[in-house]
Amino acid sequence: MLDEYATWFEKNQEALLEDFFTFLRFPSISTDPAHKKDLLACKDWLASYMKSIGLETEVWETSGHPTVFGSYEGGDGPTLLFYGHYDVQPEVPLEEWKSPPFEPEVRDNVVYARGAIDNKGQGFYTLLAIRAFLEMAKEKKINIKVLIEGEEEVGSPGLEGILDEKSEELKADHIFIVDLDMYGKGIPAVTLGIRGVTNINVSVKNSNTDLHSGVYGGIVLNPARALATALGKMWNEKGEVTIPGFYEGVKALSKEEHANFDWESDVKKEAAPFDVKVFKGEGDFSLLESNWIRPTLEINGMESGYTGDGFKTIIPSKAMAKLSCRLVPNQDPEQVISAIETFLKKNLPEGIEVSLEKGHGTPGVMTSPNSETVKETSKAYEAVYHTKCRRKLCGATIPIAGMLSKICGGELVMMGVGLGTDNMHAPNECFGLDRFKEGFLSVTQILEIFSRGGIHGTDE
Repeated sequence: MLDEYATWFEKNQEALLEDFFTFLRFPSISTDPAHKKDLLACKDWLASYMKSIGLETEVWETSGHPTVFGSYEGGDGPTLLFYGHYDVQPEVPLEEWKSPPFEPEVRDNVVYARGAIDNKGQGFYTLLAIRAFLEMAKEKKINIKVLIEGEEEVGSPGLEGILDEKSEELKADHIFIVDLDMYGKGIPAVTLGIRGVTNINVSVKNSNTDLHSGVYGGIVLNPARALATALGKMWNEKGEVTIPGFYEGVKALSKEEHANFDWESDVKKEAAPFDVKVFKGEGDFSLLESNWIRPTLEINGMESGYTGDGFKTIIPSKAMAKLSCRLVPNQDPEQVISAIETFLKKNLPEGIEVSLEKGHGTPGVMTSPNSETVKETSKAYEAVYHTKCRRKLCGATIPIAGMLSKICGGELVMMGVGLGTDNMHAPNECFGLDRFKEGFLSVTQILEIFSRGGIHGTDE
């Protein structure tokens, strides 16, 4: 059936891509309240489209942006659930885009737009695969569920809040998070682990106004210097985090566990387009290990005093920094944030005003490389790419992954055809239309394999 699905895609390609581009035109930026109407309009369009392809569709209201849920009842076969999100990152800095971020433009068979890969592109080719399967498959002995939320980019608080009440609707044997990368161009991969995340904002203040640096210089403690000093103590020269309790719960992989993954990926080569000058991992771990299996603490932003053109000779009244952590399985986000809070208060000068704002935290996830879901997804990819499907981990975060796996009760696999050069979260986000088609074909093969009884029901 692979050739038939390829023919279906090619025959309908113009109309399919126009629908995809319509999806991309919605500026569904979840972090910005000014785009609430755009998110709701995107949700309405998505729900209508899912209904049009043969899914029973519902809109689930949440404390934030709605979630769209679709289902197809195929009888006594296994239940497959596909997850994605329709919200996107802000488009800033706008001046760095070569074309308008919410007006898709195709250049050299690559579509450029915010959400092109993360996650509208991967979500939409999944819907197209389901549409083609429902139209063409000879056997449909599976149940299909599709869950597309509107708050992934802000931590999924709305969806998390309704998971328990929607637990029955979300029950599934196999869960596919279609929001990940390949191993490399033309090399498919399943992702078996992803890091969690937590964050904290710290502000320090030492006066009620900026002060003249000549009159008060040398006698008033500069809050920017105080904060920078405290932050600088968080790492040692080897790149290890020095905060007591930060590594609590972190477990080293055994040799057998380490051997489950493909470690040949060249991090420096993948980052070449970004002209990175210096790389720094943790201790004796390789760069890839530092990203895949170790927790990190990063400064995401700092601000203090005057940052405009020229000079303004002041001692600023306050300074702030935004910090985030990527967490591995068995780390407790709340415990990590508590450890950072304790460290900062201990290392900031006594008497300085300190304000801490703790963010939402989610744990890391690891799934079994021997699960049926992993094996059959790998088989589907190999049918499309005619090469071995690799097994990898990911240093990024999909906040809902762990909770979704627990609620659904089935085996989880994270998958996708993204590449590090797709500029996710950056200006000029893009998605090669060749990979869009390959992603579509891969999901059709997953559906076909499960509808024929899995590995044992397919032709070897």
